[in-house]
Amino acid sequence: MMKSSTLSRQPSTEKESTKSENLTEYLIEAIVEGQLAPGCKISEPELAKQFQVSRGPLREALMRVEGLGLIERIPHIGARVIQLSPIKLVELYAVREALEGMAARLAARNITEIELAGLESLLSTHSTHIDQVEGASYFHQQGDFDFHYRIIQASRNQQLIGLLCDELYHLLRMYRYQSPRSHSRPVEALEEHKFILRAIRQRDEELAEMLMRRHISRSRQLIEQQIMLDAQQQG
Repeated sequence: MMKSSTLSRQPSTEKESTKSENLTEYLIEAIVEGQLAPGCKISEPELAKQFQVSRGPLREALMRVEGLGLIERIPHIGARVIQLSPIKLVELYAVREALEGMAARLAARNITEIELAGLESLLSTHSTHIDQVEGASYFHQQGDFDFHYRIIQASRNQQLIGLLCDELYHLLRMYRYQSPRSHSRPVEALEEHKFILRAIRQRDEELAEMLMRRHISRSRQLIEQQIMLDAQQQG
């Protein structure tokens, strides 16, 4: 059942297309942040009533969110928020390792000085506040505030941006928000980010790709270790 608190933020009601877009954004954030819990059934009548939208814009919004992999339709049950799975997370990281490595290589070739300055400022901010995130997820920033997201955008490859930012990014954010223990190495991650940025600034494409792949691989290995530990404890 959907929590009533999640329905307090209602999107704008100006146009049908705007309603659909705003409802899409609302659903994404509610699912990513866990306000709509994994496995939660999506009540179309409830959403339509709360947000004052007709069936068309509602279905359009749900199709978009389903396309992002955040909800699934089950026969005779309807739409549900996807269930988190450690195995799926490992698979997601394997894909990220390859694609974000490519993004870092392309970013080293295509990034602008303004974007470089923005990334340096971002890491400076992270350094200042690192003590506040120790032991929690270091990667809760959204959109332009996320180090990885900025590098992907700087690749200038629209196919790559689409795969990572439109299809995988929200799933990754969902895992980060709701499984913070899988990312409990903020200090190490920050240092790795600094090395990646240095390689990109030096326009060293090969090094940037290698460092990014290694960075993501280390996180994946940490997740795999946690999965094994959980399995041992359950056994």
